[in-house]
Amino acid sequence: MNPSSTDLDMLADITASVKRFAQNDIAPHVGQWDDAGEFPRALYHQAADLGLLALGYPEALGGTPASWRLRNAMTLALCRYSGSGGVLASLFSHNIGLPPVLAHGSAALQQAVIPPVLRGEKIAALAITEPGGGSDVAALRTTARRDGADYVIDGEKVFITSGMRADFITVAVRTSESKGSGGISMILVPGDSPGLSRTRLEKMGWWCSDTAQLRFDGVRVPASHLLGEEGGGFKIIMGNFNGERMAMAAAALGFAQACYDEALDWARQRKTFGSTLVDKQVIRHKLVDMQMRIASTQAWVDAVADRADAGDQGPEWVAHVCMLKNHATQTMQFCADQAVQILGGMGFMRGTKSERIYREVKVMMIGGGAEEIMKDLAARQLGL
Repeated sequence: MNPSSTDLDMLADITASVKRFAQNDIAPHVGQWDDAGEFPRALYHQAADLGLLALGYPEALGGTPASWRLRNAMTLALCRYSGSGGVLASLFSHNIGLPPVLAHGSAALQQAVIPPVLRGEKIAALAITEPGGGSDVAALRTTARRDGADYVIDGEKVFITSGMRADFITVAVRTSESKGSGGISMILVPGDSPGLSRTRLEKMGWWCSDTAQLRFDGVRVPASHLLGEEGGGFKIIMGNFNGERMAMAAAALGFAQACYDEALDWARQRKTFGSTLVDKQVIRHKLVDMQMRIASTQAWVDAVADRADAGDQGPEWVAHVCMLKNHATQTMQFCADQAVQILGGMGFMRGTKSERIYREVKVMMIGGGAEEIMKDLAARQLGL
């Protein structure tokens, strides 16, 4: 399905708007924010004022319905021109925290939670991973027992993006003693709940994204905060992963393009042995190799997005999302490596986008489903 002229105009408009936002309000400050371990909460308001936080949500909740093509264009431009995975991760953590609320929360819960997040007033996060396991969601151990009109939650979560500042946390819990996926549920936990404690985690990359370990000690949450039915959480989590992986593929493509842009600019300026780097065949070949991977990833991102927008989200589509996530992050890894090589000593210095992206690529290859898990899931969806 090819986008219409109207769609192309919208894509161009949002790309230009996000490019200005990223270049003027994010990129110049990322180094300072990395050192601080977070970015100002005012950035949420700025992104909301531009309509970025609201993309993909219903108008009735303060959102702006948008195709995957449009959302991917926004993500790609933000990553390409800001060069910061940390900003992307926390600024848009609501896009993994809110979809379960939108799809399975009561109307009252949706109205209380979603509009203030889309306005940039509140922060939403998702908490699934635990200290004892990540990709094996069915083995999670955090419990929620029913006590009158409440659920009482005990357990721990780790590697939670926006975990230190989140006002609303969508939490995966075990609500029955049955083993495996059948006993898992999803509950929305207010960030100011008594018994919830948070510990900041230090990371290899994404320095300006606050990442936390959460502990729930007898945290009481109204039963009305249950998302969907008891025991239905595993299916909610698996469906939510598809959107996360789509967004990660678009982000990885943007970061790959950022590395290419920086490498090309450097190669055109840097002179060695009497000529610029780009005059040397070996450097031109590196740049071409980067473009080959960028072009193939762009085509695949668009194809998978078009299928989703057309309503084709069956098993084969899920398989392509998994494979695309791997392909896009491998493209990012390759381009980051080649860019640092072209920049030479400068590529090893703080302050270049390529250095930052080089450190951040591994979390993209692990988060949202590690490469090995993606391959196995794709194989099952394809009936292999």
